[in-house]
Amino acid sequence: MTSSTPAITIARLAKSYGGHHVLKGVDLDIAPGSIFALLGSNGAGKTTAIKILSTLLKPDGGTATVNGYDVITHAAEVRASISLTGQFAAVDEILTGYENLVLVAELRRVASPRRVASDLLERFDLTDPANKRVATYSGGMRRRLDIAMSLIGDPPIIFLDEPTAGLDPQSRIAVWKTVTGLADAGTTVLLTTQYLDEAEHLADRIAILNDGVIIANGTLAELKQLLPPAKVEYVEKQPTLEEIFLAITAHGDATPVASRKDGSR
Repeated sequence: MTSSTPAITIARLAKSYGGHHVLKGVDLDIAPGSIFALLGSNGAGKTTAIKILSTLLKPDGGTATVNGYDVITHAAEVRASISLTGQFAAVDEILTGYENLVLVAELRRVASPRRVASDLLERFDLTDPANKRVATYSGGMRRRLDIAMSLIGDPPIIFLDEPTAGLDPQSRIAVWKTVTGLADAGTTVLLTTQYLDEAEHLADRIAILNDGVIIANGTLAELKQLLPPAKVEYVEKQPTLEEIFLAITAHGDATPVASRKDGSR
């Protein structure tokens, strides 16, 4: 596949459940090696689109190709080209992080599964807890392990369905770094999220799915042009709560804020 050929192409994609039309003719082209964010409210059809692209669900109409393969007529080739990380970490809590990775590597029949597992543990900063049961991992650690498992076999395309849902700010940033690193290495990432700042920070292009159709598609700069010009005002910028939280927790020597003498807060 050349760099000019889209990694993912969707044309007039449609899907209904009963009488409810979830996708009503979606069209998208996603460039290889890019991060593409698909935004939309609950029920907009984001997860349905991901399921169709990953061959878990058949469309009612339209076409979709992934890595040059049709999702209906060449489903096996599509599955060999992709990896899917869902909204909840699909890890075995009884096993250790290392054992999870070795198991998946053996199932995918990659060469040297133990070496692959060790390399991924180091890449995702999971070497220290590698031999601990996943049940003891934090949410961020589980998510990093889940993404690491999805990379076994070096798939050229990865689907991330709300990968940071429920994570704390530090874990979200760790996942962001991971996603950026994937794209830098040439992996195509299709990301669904409800966090607008996440799409703003990560995505090369952003599409907004609403009521089953794409109502906007472009770079962040292009989407900003859809709004009236901003009114320039000079105000003092106050730090956000997230900036305060990250600044304080980044240093272990932060002094607790004392209560007022009168006991008020």
